[in-house]
Amino acid sequence: MNLNLAEMAQGAFMEQFNIELKKVLANIADPNTDPKKARKITLTATLKADENRDVVDFEVQSKASLIPAKPIATKIILDRDKDGSVVAAELKSGVKGQTFLDDDGQVKDDTGKVVNFNKK
Repeated sequence: MNLNLAEMAQGAFMEQFNIELKKVLANIADPNTDPKKARKITLTATLKADENRDVVDFEVQSKASLIPAKPIATKIILDRDKDGSVVAAELKSGVKGQTFLDDDGQVKDDTGKVVNFNKK
């Protein structure tokens, strides 16, 4: 037999595999994915002969199985405004109603708005 997958279709099969390999390596390098979970590259070869069985259509398809990004969580505060409509904001302080010091050194309320202590 005189067939070499790396040389068939002018190297397109291996090129297709390398494209999927790059996707897998980028997925492994992504800090938002679990580095310990296995990724896969599947090569599917499909061969279909003609009626005389002397010519065979040969297709190779490669497919990467990637790991999804880890979920990112936050908390949302729900309340109602004076009209009774639901309002929501991201909870930034960790506890509803609690103020906190931001990275800038500013005091902010639980939704991240700057607290003005000089109000009269």
